[in-house]
Amino acid sequence: MLVDDHQMFRTGVKAELGPQIEVVGEAADVDEAVAVIGETRPEVVLLDVHLPGGGGVEVLRRVLPSQTRFLALSVSDAAEDVIGVVRGGARGYVTKTISGPELTDAIGRVAEGDAVFSPRLAGFVLDAFSATAAPVADPELDLLTAREREVLRLIARGYAYKEIAKELFISVKTVETHVSSVLRKLQLSNRHELSRWAAARRLV
Repeated sequence: MLVDDHQMFRTGVKAELGPQIEVVGEAADVDEAVAVIGETRPEVVLLDVHLPGGGGVEVLRRVLPSQTRFLALSVSDAAEDVIGVVRGGARGYVTKTISGPELTDAIGRVAEGDAVFSPRLAGFVLDAFSATAAPVADPELDLLTAREREVLRLIARGYAYKEIAKELFISVKTVETHVSSVLRKLQLSNRHELSRWAAARRLV
């Protein structure tokens, strides 16, 4: 099953997949993904990380545990995104630079129970889950929704509100709402304090 909010991308992926891969369903947002997964019960879901409705992590939260395995497929190679979906239960993470044959192979391997990662991303996962780098709970970060974390990370990278809106396919007004919510939850005054807060937690 393909979960991505760009129909043209889903069409392109279907065209690239080998004949041994049957696409049983598609979805463009979190609610639709949860519904279609329940209806079709696919072996593997190709899951975009940045989805309307809460992102790929929210899909994982709402459908796992299940027999379905998840392979994240995203333009993002940010460590936070990779670690977030793996902690959420995904069996792998590949970027959209992957070729059709490589993606077909990755889907087959995930279906068989293997974990699959683009080479550069595997290090993020090893670091995050090694005994010497056990994740530390962050009560403040846990206050934020998945979308608020996405906005926070882009703010910390210096993106303007218009750029964030374009990146996440939301309106500028929605970006402003998310930023206000993050500032209130973290008890910060402005985006500069927000950037320092994110940098201190290595979220950038």
